[in-house]
Amino acid sequence: EACGMGENSPVMFSTDFYVSHEALLLEYESSLTREDSTSGLWYDCSAHLLWCGERTRQTDGAHLEFLRGVANPLGIKISQKCDPQELVTLINTLNPSNLPGRLAVIVRMGASELKSKFPALLRAVRDAGQVVTWVCDPMHGNTEQQNGFKTRPYEKIRAEVEAFFDAHEREGTIPGGIHLEMTGENVTECTGGGAQISAEELGDRYHTYCDPRLNAEQSLELAFYIAGRLRQRKMNTKKGNGSLNSILQ
Repeated sequence: EACGMGENSPVMFSTDFYVSHEALLLEYESSLTREDSTSGLWYDCSAHLLWCGERTRQTDGAHLEFLRGVANPLGIKISQKCDPQELVTLINTLNPSNLPGRLAVIVRMGASELKSKFPALLRAVRDAGQVVTWVCDPMHGNTEQQNGFKTRPYEKIRAEVEAFFDAHEREGTIPGGIHLEMTGENVTECTGGGAQISAEELGDRYHTYCDPRLNAEQSLELAFYIAGRLRQRKMNTKKGNGSLNSILQ
């Protein structure tokens, strides 16, 4: 409804819808894993994409062992605690054949940590020749307590997205995706943004049962910022190609 569509809109019946979640409870995941009779590959049918969390990504752990055995596209979440060589090893464990589209690396650090730690990870993966999709999760590294509520400041969320794009521009790598937690409702769960939600206003419409979400206005504000960065990146790429063509001519 926030996007001008209801549940009876035609597009809701013709759009592919994909589901993703963290593969945390291995008993649940294994019970929904099936062998594809046409290919002989095993798929976890609980979701299209499954990811391994920051706390369960040990290279000798059960979660990585399970995930490397299924043919689903996979994700792995990393924080500032992950060093470059460890990430290269994790990627090789989950995608030893280096298949494009097999693995997403989901980065959650907070803006300040991302600025200092992320570039080295980008360089290590690039130098190892590994193909991954880089995804920014600006939500989980910016969670804090304000006025008795679990919240996330919009300005810190945007700052981490900005740092993510900046790092890719400097290293010549590709920003591949953004992971957000949001709702089309006018909730007061994340502070700041254009609505300038204060800590004192969090209790007005704090409806989440788990993590705080961006509301409709904050989500659109961030979406416009991301669109602007993508548009600028596209323009810079065209300028670069134009300069290269001039040199070649």
